[in-house]
Amino acid sequence: MTLVEQDEDTRWLAWIKKQFEGIAGDDQQIHLAEFKGAIKAKEPFFVERIFALLDADGSGTIDLDELMEGMTKLTKGDQMDKLRFLFDIFDVDGVGTIDPEELKTVLRSCMNESSMKLSEESLHALTMALFESADDDDSGEITFEELVGELSKHPGVMDNLTISTSHWLRPPEQEKVKKKPGCSRYFTKRYLQNNTRKVIFLLVYFIINIGLFILSAYRYRKFNWAVIIARGMGMDLNFNCSFIVVLMLRRFLSWLRTTTLGNYLPMDQSILIHKLVGFMIAFQVTVHTVAHLINIRECSAVANPSKLWLFTLQSRIGYIGPGFGYLSGVILDVILFIMVICSLGFIRRGGHFKVFYWTHQLCLLFWIFLIMHGPIFWCFFLVPGLFYLLERVLGSRLMKLYRWGRIYATRVHLLPSRVTQLVITKPPNFRYRPGDYIFLNIPDIAANEWHPFTISSCPEMEDEIWVHIRSAGHWTGKVYDLFESLEEVSDFDDIEKGRDFINKGKRFTRDFYEPALHTKSTNSLVFVDGPYGTSSREIFDSDHAVLIASGIGVTPYASILQSIMHRYTMSKLTCPNCHKDWYCDRMDRKMKLKQVDFIWINRSQNSFEWFVRLLAQLEMQQLDAGTEDFLQMQMYMTSAMAKNDVKGLGLQMAMEILHKKDNKDVMTGLKTRTQAGRPDWPQVFSKIADANKGRVKVFFCGAPSLAKSIKGHCEKVGFTFSKENF
Repeated sequence: MTLVEQDEDTRWLAWIKKQFEGIAGDDQQIHLAEFKGAIKAKEPFFVERIFALLDADGSGTIDLDELMEGMTKLTKGDQMDKLRFLFDIFDVDGVGTIDPEELKTVLRSCMNESSMKLSEESLHALTMALFESADDDDSGEITFEELVGELSKHPGVMDNLTISTSHWLRPPEQEKVKKKPGCSRYFTKRYLQNNTRKVIFLLVYFIINIGLFILSAYRYRKFNWAVIIARGMGMDLNFNCSFIVVLMLRRFLSWLRTTTLGNYLPMDQSILIHKLVGFMIAFQVTVHTVAHLINIRECSAVANPSKLWLFTLQSRIGYIGPGFGYLSGVILDVILFIMVICSLGFIRRGGHFKVFYWTHQLCLLFWIFLIMHGPIFWCFFLVPGLFYLLERVLGSRLMKLYRWGRIYATRVHLLPSRVTQLVITKPPNFRYRPGDYIFLNIPDIAANEWHPFTISSCPEMEDEIWVHIRSAGHWTGKVYDLFESLEEVSDFDDIEKGRDFINKGKRFTRDFYEPALHTKSTNSLVFVDGPYGTSSREIFDSDHAVLIASGIGVTPYASILQSIMHRYTMSKLTCPNCHKDWYCDRMDRKMKLKQVDFIWINRSQNSFEWFVRLLAQLEMQQLDAGTEDFLQMQMYMTSAMAKNDVKGLGLQMAMEILHKKDNKDVMTGLKTRTQAGRPDWPQVFSKIADANKGRVKVFFCGAPSLAKSIKGHCEKVGFTFSKENF
């Protein structure tokens, strides 16, 4: 044994002793209640079984020697030691074999540990599938050798098997100095390749700011340094306070996305750039103000000039009214301070959206005072200001009533995890593309609040618009509560049967989704602003599109997947002589997709119920077309224990065996099997790259933290990455 190994063993023994002393009672024994408190597992079965196995003398307590002996086998033992321990966990009665009832008990505990809910019939089917596969001699019992043989059928399980309940006894890793990436990531070749449009745009933006500053500084080169800085920042503010208006023109940006110029601009980062320009304005205003204050101190002969000039008209400076220059600057500083503070996340997402909304309306007052404060600001602001005024007119309720008439939410489906599906009447002249989003206003909840939601129905649906709203905040929670209080409607069968939509001779059932928890009939007035385009429009221009969603982020892809399969079905041709059907390689002249990979990640089982019927319909359409390789689906449930963990091993093995037998996932009913845990992104992307279907573009909608991780993996393999932004 080397000195390093001896040192590790010494640390490990010291750590076990420390943990033992931390949970053992005064009698220096660990009782079952104390053991459960240390483990903190969801399911008591595994804790009780491990406790019983560690209690070698059957005294009902674990002493230090028993703990060390048992943990030595678990953490430092060989493969057979771990497998024997696993077998003993499954062998509840301790007779040396596992019968079907014992196996069902284990699988039930695995199911509870993974927060899964399955019927007794499904649990029985899983039990018998695993039992029959392992019981080679049909003796009605599983021996240790048969269990080892069954595990060997599942590659990687035996080598990576872990007893996760023993992790608390492992000593912490010695701290290693991790090299922080810092800014180096932003200067790598891969990052620049994947963010070319954003990098070039920001480079041009900063060059314009620097150029305007230099131009103004040159004009005032004969003045003192404070005036030079104040005037330079003032010129930049002329530009930025006008440019930020352009970033607020949603209709203009949606149109720009459809043009050739949109291919060279970072359209997906419009919100990010809007925030950047906002902070740039705040910084430049601060420097501009401080420079003017310094100039007043240095150049004025008036006593206490800062008090007299800033809040009165005595300075006689200002091109609109004598002395209004400094006073208007103070007013602008106050307005901007209020807007910046109230736009921060703790206000906007902390249940105070109205505060954010109304303080942001101060931008109108800000621009008015800025026109009076800056002599040439109007030159920068004229064109963007006219476009902004036009957009406000087109987005007014009066104009919406004129264009579309009154729009109502006719039905509401209350889905699991407090998700509300609104079914809204679609005006005849309302046109949108897959993945587009709208701003929704429901006067019954708040007269002036507008919130963005992706349209989850496909454009080919002629009479309705669907939106799915997850209760994640104050307003969205009130949406669910409002419709939950309505009277429930139980029989919509006749209505749904008569509401299939037909397009170009093809029939597509609209009722893709599973029955909702509650269906409500309503006639609530709603206002819709939009539609607005997103990066999802580029999916149809990709060779190989990878759609990744987490949770309710699946909504834009619900619309997109429906539209993709609709276009694919439209490409079906029939030979007039032999009546043989086939599908064109180029499905639609507006779509050049060769393959689509759809990856959906959810924490809970209930979340899959939102769109499982839609996915089942897509699988059926592919099966009928005989092109199952076109749309590849992967589903992940992060709360489920993986196959290499003893608390998930039995269930995952049984689900895999039953899926191969029935070609159906026991949890969702789909052909696609739901995987436990999180995706192994390097492995997933490697497989996608091996498909060699052309240029790969990854589209993501979901949590920002996951987006950052996926983007990093995309940069490593050279995939283009795009995410949904509101």
